[in-house]
Amino acid sequence: MQLRIKQRVFSWADKFDIYDENDQVKYTVQGEFFSFGRRLHIYDTYGEEVGLVRQKVWSFLPKFYIERGGEPIGLISKAFTWWKPKYEIDYLGWRCEGNWTGWDYYIDDANGSLIATIKKELFHWGDTYVITYDLPEDELPILMLVLAIDAATADAAAAAAASGS
Repeated sequence: MQLRIKQRVFSWADKFDIYDENDQVKYTVQGEFFSFGRRLHIYDTYGEEVGLVRQKVWSFLPKFYIERGGEPIGLISKAFTWWKPKYEIDYLGWRCEGNWTGWDYYIDDANGSLIATIKKELFHWGDTYVITYDLPEDELPILMLVLAIDAATADAAAAAAASGS
């Protein structure tokens, strides 16, 4: 099974369309323009909010809460590493690591069983990611994790640019 995330380029706030394997919009993600810390609301095709990715403000490295039904169900923190992006995840017993380019990631469980792969597609307007997974019940949790990773990566890049690195 696959989902494709396509970020809209000309948008004041984070805005993503999530497509299924048949290129039909399955979810829409809308960021808040005026908020203290990044907040990404995930909506299904009926316009119902099904999840929220919310930044923890005042932390040294980017941290994001993943919420469902108004309740936090996980915390994602970007770990300090030199070459390979890594995230500390308190979320369903999963872990996630990326390659040195920061474009490809995998998610696995505590036993090392692969749950999903995430690949960034190059040469598109805006960021485009393809998520490949096996279990339908993992779809929304994987999507929220990927959105949190994308937000953490963007925040870390913005902080590095601001510091002149």
